[in-house]
Amino acid sequence: MKLYQLAPSPSARRVGIFMKEIGVEIESVHVDIRGGANLTEEFLGKSANGRIPLLELDDGTYICESVAICRYLEATSDPLPQSLFGNGALEQAQVEMWHRIVEFQGLYTALQAFRNISGVYSDRENCVPSWGEESKARLISFLPTLNTQLASHKFIAGEHFSIADITLFVLINFAKNIDVEIPEELNHLALWFKTVAARPSVQ
Repeated sequence: MKLYQLAPSPSARRVGIFMKEIGVEIESVHVDIRGGANLTEEFLGKSANGRIPLLELDDGTYICESVAICRYLEATSDPLPQSLFGNGALEQAQVEMWHRIVEFQGLYTALQAFRNISGVYSDRENCVPSWGEESKARLISFLPTLNTQLASHKFIAGEHFSIADITLFVLINFAKNIDVEIPEELNHLALWFKTVAARPSVQ
């Protein structure tokens, strides 16, 4: 298998942490998305969404979207005592629920803020700085929701570490690019971050 990616990108970081958690190593192929390598005809012939990461299987099948890649890798690896997508119907639903909350209200919002404020892809998309600032404000206002959840749970979706925690960790780290840090008063979120940052998979 091969994993096409740009290691520092949030989606690639999510897959990278996930692979370490489940003990999987895959050959990595660097894709220069800043230079538009993901927009070439060759890459678009492999990736349905033209984005990274992209997993190439040994039979020539391609899987894009980071969460889909994570699901495939876990499903085809030796069973774990605790699935990163949850064990049992209720826990799986809780992981899915919090993962979507973190992804849509947090990570996607942070990405919108970064792209529109920085103008990093202004050569290929219309950047709206005011929308970037609004997205940044929405992200900041979302953080207390996470703190409230973590006040009564060890991890964001319950008592077990999950893909929702991986995505949240990636979000908190990426938010630094738009000068958003965990406010001092959100002590439960800060403690959670310190706990996750100590895991070998994120080193």
